Parts: sequence; C-alpha cells; structure tokens
Amino acid sequence: MEVGAMIPTTIVGLFLFCLILGQSTMALSQGLQYGFYNDVCPEAEQIVNEVVSKFMHRDANAAAGLIRLHFHDCFVNGCDASVLLEKTPSGEPVEKDSPANYKSLRGMDIIDKIKEKLEDKCPGIVSCADILAFAARDAAVNAGVLPYLVPGGRRDGSTSRAVDTMILPGPFLTVEELTDTFAKKGLTQDEMVILSAAHSIGSAHCGTFGYRLYGEKPHYSQDPSLEPMQAEFLKTECPPSSIPKDGSLGRHKVPLDSITPTILDNMYYAGLLQGKGLLASDQGLMKNFHTRNLVIAFALNPIAWSRHFGLAMEKMGNLDVLTGDKGEIRRKCRRIN
Repeated sequence: MEVGAMIPTTIVGLFLFCLILGQSTMALSQGLQYGFYNDVCPEAEQIVNEVVSKFMHRDANAAAGLIRLHFHDCFVNGCDASVLLEKTPSGEPVEKDSPANYKSLRGMDIIDKIKEKLEDKCPGIVSCADILAFAARDAAVNAGVLPYLVPGGRRDGSTSRAVDTMILPGPFLTVEELTDTFAKKGLTQDEMVILSAAHSIGSAHCGTFGYRLYGEKPHYSQDPSLEPMQAEFLKTECPPSSIPKDGSLGRHKVPLDSITPTILDNMYYAGLLQGKGLLASDQGLMKNFHTRNLVIAFALNPIAWSRHFGLAMEKMGNLDVLTGDKGEIRRKCRRIN
C-alpha cells in the first residue's frame, strides 16, 4: 500500500499549511511570540540547545526524559513548569512526587543547568516554562525529527498538586480513553497518535507491561496482540521476579522501541504493525480503524510524521499558558520566588 492511498500529498500539504497558520495564530493570540527573547536575551535559545546537546552527547536517553517532562508539565494545568516544583506554600504533595511521576521523571538536572546559565547571562528574564518547551524541542530535533518553531513568553506558575496528575494518560488506556484524555486538553485523536510516537525513544519499567507477558488472574494468558518472538525476548529481560507483586514499577527497564531505540522516528509505527508495541496503550492503536490507518500512513512516510510531530508538540506547548503579568519568572526552577 502506498502512503498516497492513505494521505494524498496535496492533502498533507494543505493540512500542514492550515495547521501552521492555525497554530501560529493561536500562539500569538495567547500572548506567545516567536523569537520572544530576541531583544532581551538573544542567546537564550542557543544556550538551551547547547546544554541539551551536551547532555545528549553523554546520554542519548536524555531526550526521552526532556520530552516527557514537558508533556507531564503541560498536561497538568498547563505549561507553567509546575512539574519542577519541590514544594509550594500550601504544603500539599507536589506533581513530581505523585505516583505518575515519582522516580520516573528525568531531565530536571538538565533544566537546572540551563537555568543556571541563563540566570548568569540574563537574570530574571527566561522562564522555566519556556526552558522546558525549548529543551523538549531541541531534544526531539537532536534525536531525529525535523526542526520546528516554538514561541516563547510563558511564565511560571506557583501551584503544584500531586492529585492533579491523575489525568495523565497511563500505559493501560484504550484508544477511546486516550482520545478522550487528549480531547479534554484540546488535542485531536490524530494528534494523540502523532505524539504517541514519542515512545520511539526512552524505556519502560517491566512493571508497566509485565501482565502482557504473564497474564492476569484468573487465566494468566499472554496478550495475543504481542508478537510471540518479541514476547519471548521480553521474558528474558523481564522475568517474573523483576515484576513487583505490589503493583509498583520495579527496577528493570527495556527500550520502548525495539527497532531504533535511541532515534525519534517513525519506526514506532513500524513496530506496532509488527505487534511489537511494548505498552498496551501503544499497541492498542491498531485496534481502531482510524488510528490503525494513521499508523500505516506514518509508518510509510517518515517526513509527514516528523512534520506533524513538530506541529503537535508546538500545539501542546501552548496549553493553558501564563503570559503577560500572570505568574512569575522563577530564579530557580524547583521553587517559587
């Protein structure tokens, strides 16, 4: 099947043009602006890119952590860097200490280093929320996707509550549940499928998919949607002893993408076509007619997927932002001023 049968080139081009126009208008209407720091801190985005590139040179897996950090920030009450806070005046448990984030978020040390350099260069100018957005973009581009624009002008929030992370999509959700979760944030089902390919990099704890290997009570049967040889390989990486019985994640991890685990590309979709999706929420995209067709289309057209990914990331980075005189510019990203 040719990709043209799924998404004709002319339609893809028109769709991309409309998305670019629509998202640029949306960004500007929310008070965000491309090149926001050009006058007040012209080296801001360059500094972010330099630090991200340096860390990724040491550890390619840093990209997955930065993208996930941005996603977990934006999905919970908007892109305001609340995920970075270690405590707030309310004394409530904060986002990063919730079960959805505890011991699984990576990249905060990279954000700290970027903030330190920016405070030396342009004190009190660049928000932590913008740093997250720029760092996620640079991580994605360094990991393999086409360059895309990210507007600036976000300001930092002062509220962070662990209870609010309950809305984060988990690895057990069905397509319908994922679609509903994304729709509540103004993101379409197509954008959900596009952003799911962030799982082309990074890793997952055995505890998040172990039940697919060994089954659940009362039948203990292996998930039939998991390719048999892949299942056997995963059992060697995740023996029963590596999967905690208390429902926790455990220590053992395996790459989310078995084809190109350190490259952010469309091989995520190729893996789904082969039944190699690690998480049930990923492989489940093959169970819905529309999402399955998108998987096929993007598996066949890496350029189309890469362009769509950048646009979807930009749109996600515009969720419920604080701009103008709202929020603050934190001097340190882990605490409010």
